[in-house]
Amino acid sequence: MVELDVLAADGRLLVAHDAQDLTHPGALSFVDALSALRDQLPERLELDIDLKATGFELEALEAVRECGLVGRSLFSSMHTSSLRVLRSAQPELRLGLSVPRARRDHLSHPATRPLALVGLAALRRTLPRRAAAAVRSGLADAIMAHWATVTPALVAAVQAHGGELYAWTVDDPDRARRLAALGVNGVIANDTAAFAQIGDTAHR
Repeated sequence: MVELDVLAADGRLLVAHDAQDLTHPGALSFVDALSALRDQLPERLELDIDLKATGFELEALEAVRECGLVGRSLFSSMHTSSLRVLRSAQPELRLGLSVPRARRDHLSHPATRPLALVGLAALRRTLPRRAAAAVRSGLADAIMAHWATVTPALVAAVQAHGGELYAWTVDDPDRARRLAALGVNGVIANDTAAFAQIGDTAHR
């Protein structure tokens, strides 16, 4: 899979992870990115359309429809409201719920890491039940989980209800192997070169 982060600015959909990306002079149009990927990638490769905010769900869906990529796309979001809008608009869409809901990786910053570890311990206990409920209810077909939240219990809970589990963001091949051994369906990575030796991965 190839992941496209999407935000809206000035009435346009752009490939962007956060507000800073929107100011880049070379910001790429979402429609242009879809068209290029459709024309240049093998049909077996799918897309993860990761909506980074709310309010433009239907515009993103229409762009994917116009490019003929609905069947190859999974829409993901940290916002359950976005998933509900998309499910209502096109019930057969593949949807992914991203967890936890956070704008940055607090584990990677020394100042926020201690508190993040406390929260992580609690999340690991509650996430399997919440993830299973999201899949069982039809809210999501997949769970896109921060790698540190992935446990054997989470894998079992998601897959027991027919869901898929993807771990983000993993740029360490050894960590990816450990996650693969737990049974995740894939890992999301920034560094595709580091993962050339590991199969069944999803690349951002």
